[in-house]
Amino acid sequence: MIGHFTEDALEWAENPEWAERYEGINFVPPESVANAAARGLRLRQKTGRGGLTTRQASKEGIGSGVARAASLKNRQKLSPSTISRMVSFFARHSAFKKNHTTNPPSNSLISWNLWGGDPGKAWAEKVKAQMDRADEK
Repeated sequence: MIGHFTEDALEWAENPEWAERYEGINFVPPESVANAAARGLRLRQKTGRGGLTTRQASKEGIGSGVARAASLKNRQKLSPSTISRMVSFFARHSAFKKNHTTNPPSNSLISWNLWGGDPGKAWAEKVKAQMDRADEK
């Protein structure tokens, strides 16, 4: 978050053409995605692992699962670039789903949930497909 504006809100402000191009696409995460992200945050707090903080992620040059979870949990309107990052995250991490354990919760399960879990994957892919169709016009 920058000041009291989210990074996503600033991206929307810097790209006014998105409003027309992506009219009719809902960039607000559904409740199921928010619930998965909240679950990920609870698991991370309980175990002290899974997902990266903003500082840790920036050192690695990747997105922060903790920051993403906060915006998803709060159902903040996401930017098209964030949707693309979510799709990329799930594509990279789908291979680790076979390692998800619940007792104790694995790092990969916690991280997966921080990004919205299975509902987040389905929703981000749906929104990305809608964006791609809009971009073809």
